[in-house]
Amino acid sequence: MTLIADRLNRISPSQTIAITTKARALKAEGRDIISLSAGEPDFDTPDHIKQAAIKAINEGETRYTDVAGTPALRKAVAAKFKRDSGIDYKPEEIIVSTGGKQVIFNAMLATVQAGDEVIIPTPCWVSYPDIVQLAEGSPVFVSCSPNNGFKMRAEDLEAAITPKTKWVFLNSPSNPTGAAYSTADLRPICDVLLKHPNIWVFTDDIYEKLTYDGFKPATIVEVEPQLKDRTITMNGCSKAYAMTGWRIGFCGAPLQLIKAMDKLQSQSTSNTSSISQAAAVAALEGPEEALHEMVKVYQARRDLVVDMLNQAPGLNCQKPEGAFYVFPSMQGCIGKTTPKGKKIETDEDFVIALLDEEGVAAVHGSAFVYPGHFRISYATSTEALVEACTRIQRFCAALS
Repeated sequence: MTLIADRLNRISPSQTIAITTKARALKAEGRDIISLSAGEPDFDTPDHIKQAAIKAINEGETRYTDVAGTPALRKAVAAKFKRDSGIDYKPEEIIVSTGGKQVIFNAMLATVQAGDEVIIPTPCWVSYPDIVQLAEGSPVFVSCSPNNGFKMRAEDLEAAITPKTKWVFLNSPSNPTGAAYSTADLRPICDVLLKHPNIWVFTDDIYEKLTYDGFKPATIVEVEPQLKDRTITMNGCSKAYAMTGWRIGFCGAPLQLIKAMDKLQSQSTSNTSSISQAAAVAALEGPEEALHEMVKVYQARRDLVVDMLNQAPGLNCQKPEGAFYVFPSMQGCIGKTTPKGKKIETDEDFVIALLDEEGVAAVHGSAFVYPGHFRISYATSTEALVEACTRIQRFCAALS
């Protein structure tokens, strides 16, 4: 009798976590490693949020909450959606989960049947396909060209739709590209979706507040309110408020779906941490000066990294609208050989050699279903970014 269930064969370990783990191991061995592989702010959680958590502990808010979240947090999330996007969700149309990943997991397991198709624009976050496959769905990838800023076009969405299509994923700003959709970008996509009334939309807006040059990202229901009855609008505290370890993700959705996700969550994690929920209320309702300062720093880092990478032979890096990633092409390095004799035949060869020979950890594009590129996170110190990009320039220049 086999111990491990067949369903685990449908998924792979997170490749971003794998690279980060390898970089950490090399560092522990004494190697000089700069890790640009993790999608995590390097800033500390703002003080007023930490103080709210301490207050919750001191006042005994340490018990189970409702599975879907405390009334205070669900109310704060509903107010956030109204304030930022003009979307009216009632508190009972909100669920709070242990990070955004659990929101996606709950939604897919609660709705996807064997054989259902889920359209995923690529490059995409590494977990989307695996979660769909774990739910017995079939990912349908729509390749989004750099020529269109890595954004899905309406005609490409239309071409991917079949009678089996159940969901369409959107991620704006995107991990790994930082590409973000404006109202003008989303309008033709909404028009396609209006023609297909059985298709649901999952919009992952977790990086919504991290945009630059005055860019204002739009979200599906904001652009087309008629789609509200078949859309999940997901967000969270991890990225905007530097709260990755607090594990707070949330979404607004039709009540029937929220109840189904609540039912599933009640038999898995139940509620997320009561302390984290108290902190999240403070994040959503409190001052945002710390967030604005983070955005200024991220924008300067983005400009620095894009400029330095575009000086590296064989690389081509677009300037993204948001998040804290760049996704340069390394096609000009394919077929070349490193000073230590490693032949660069794939993007994975490139990032492994870059880590081994220059001590810079990045994630290969194939992990995001988009070969020929690699992802760098600029959520690290400016000093480290300058050194890392200098090493990348040196690495690319030494290829022969």
